[in-house]
Amino acid sequence: MKAFPYKRLSGVVSLRVTAITLKGPGGSRESMDTAAYSVLEQVVALGLAERDDWESARLKLSATIPAKATEPNGYWSDIVVVAVLTERATNTRITVHLEPETEGGRDWVGSLELWRADHLDRAGLSVHVVATADGVPGRILATAEKEWIVDVAAEAPLRRRDLDVHEVGFREGPVWLRPFREVPWIVDTSGELPTVHVNTDFEGITDLVGGDGPAVEGMVRDLLLAQMCTDVWTAVFHTAIGNLEIEDDGRPLFPHDWRGEVLREMLPDVLPGRPVEEALGEVHRRRTGTFGWLELQPRIQFAATRRAEVPKALATVIRGLDRFEQGVDV
Repeated sequence: MKAFPYKRLSGVVSLRVTAITLKGPGGSRESMDTAAYSVLEQVVALGLAERDDWESARLKLSATIPAKATEPNGYWSDIVVVAVLTERATNTRITVHLEPETEGGRDWVGSLELWRADHLDRAGLSVHVVATADGVPGRILATAEKEWIVDVAAEAPLRRRDLDVHEVGFREGPVWLRPFREVPWIVDTSGELPTVHVNTDFEGITDLVGGDGPAVEGMVRDLLLAQMCTDVWTAVFHTAIGNLEIEDDGRPLFPHDWRGEVLREMLPDVLPGRPVEEALGEVHRRRTGTFGWLELQPRIQFAATRRAEVPKALATVIRGLDRFEQGVDV
């Protein structure tokens, strides 16, 4: 938990995207359907655009701040509300000032324009309340607890992204896959999304993973997929924790792409009972320090296995095989 040398603003700060328009060649603008953004997920999916030639997107924003921020004769002065769009993949940062919808009111509105050519991956959109406190201008009084995600390629406004599964023969496929020709799959975490490469040269794996066979075969398939998901969760966790941006004071920061999503999802099981920011710092210290990293491996495995639902899949197989041995139709 951070400590601040000035009084902070209590209460909830919220941000909403209320409309999106796209600008194409020649300056023409078209409105996107409301299905392109989800207030529940707090995600904008610009891949749903009906036109492929759009050059920029304008997001209409609305923020609500605590009433105390604008009380007359309050502790703060010169209140400003800013929306900030940040994408670490391209080091892009856009800041816009919002304006009060009514004099002294809690609702602030404005628009943010982002250019398609400036973005490659997901960007985070947050809102901050800034003011003069103790005579010092530019101090952040409060920030929205959850930021929006703006994805220039996604075709659905979902916070969690599906894995990319690629079927390829390892024996004569890409050179980097050939040394792994004896295994059924490999997880690649180097791209914009984790990719599972399924080895079609491994006899029967394609039919088993993608098939719709008898009940026993189906149970084996579910268990196999659960194991594959365990490998994925384990690999992406190690990738995410091994490539953190560190502030000058040594504090690690959550990545803004899928790596940050993975860490926020798994850390509560890796170090239970701790705030995720504190857990991130502790795991980073153990990984880069001289002790404690090996002791975390069972917790990481537990977190991965739990999210892959291995216990559920294995219990189903055990019950099904037991019924099969007793001559009961499974």
